Amino acid sequence: MEKVLNTGPVVQKEKETVTKMIELYCLKKHHRHELCEECQDLKDYALKRLSHCRFGEEKTACSNCSVHCYKPEYRQKIKSVMRYVGPWMLLYHPVYSVKHIFNK
Repeated sequence: MEKVLNTGPVVQKEKETVTKMIELYCLKKHHRHELCEECQDLKDYALKRLSHCRFGEEKTACSNCSVHCYKPEYRQKIKSVMRYVGPWMLLYHPVYSVKHIFNK
């Protein structure tokens, strides 16, 4: 039996948020308007993990999750992205920031 991918509104919003964060990170840190190879790889990985999240529409913020589904190297990368881009998100994407804060 094939596993159904998560495509509900909660997961879609999470995907939008992580995409915005990685895009902003690449812009600020790597000075790229298009995602560099490393950031594109991280984005693809993050979106894949969200699509396969066992909690689906019941998920909380990944930082609060009891199951760490990211491989260690990607987990470190996404933590670095979030730590760096967090303050910038308030300026560039305030709605996403507020929603993410309340999702924790």
